[in-house]
Amino acid sequence: MEAASDYTMWALFARATITVKFVMILLVLASVWCWAVIIDKWIQYRKARAEARIFDDQFWSGNPLDELFDRIGTSPDGRSERIFAAGMMEWRRSHRQDGGLIAGAQARIDRSMDVAIAKEAEQLKKGLPILATVGSTAPFVGLFGTVWGIMNAFIEIAEQQNTNLAVVAPGIAEALLATGLGLLAAIPAVIFYNKLSSDSDAIVGGYEAFADEFATILSRQLDS
Repeated sequence: MEAASDYTMWALFARATITVKFVMILLVLASVWCWAVIIDKWIQYRKARAEARIFDDQFWSGNPLDELFDRIGTSPDGRSERIFAAGMMEWRRSHRQDGGLIAGAQARIDRSMDVAIAKEAEQLKKGLPILATVGSTAPFVGLFGTVWGIMNAFIEIAEQQNTNLAVVAPGIAEALLATGLGLLAAIPAVIFYNKLSSDSDAIVGGYEAFADEFATILSRQLDS
């Protein structure tokens, strides 16, 4: 009776059936996984924004773009730099040995930067489907654990033929803990999925705006 009156989370977990324990462990692991993704994406996005600001200052400093490209190289670390490098490499490849330009240079430069942007966008969004999956499924997994736990609680009541609250409460509390863990995993996952998706779209939008501005600069040089 003393053990049954212990309603700490650990005690509720210890008294639960194997199935409900498995559900609880699964939900705790899903929650930890989500927080790992959230922290990783927060660091990654913060770094991406800082890199973009630094590169924008360099790009609009007025120095020749060829010098900037020679300094950062063909495989830079920054995401904005990689998009710029993709455009510059195609720009240089489009020049013939006599100094003239191969036809269709503008379209190829645009495609090269679009491909580079798509690769960066894929990396930025990597991991976000995990948050979406946990956010949409964790409440149902927790509900499954609750239903299973309540079912076993009613079976125990029937076997003991006793509907006293002291008999019913422990089983119900153990079952409801699974729902609570499901919500604990799902709520942060949904909130941060929406926030991080918005941040990712904003960062990619900045890359696309930069690519358009860079393409405009190159277009002027092509026309001249």
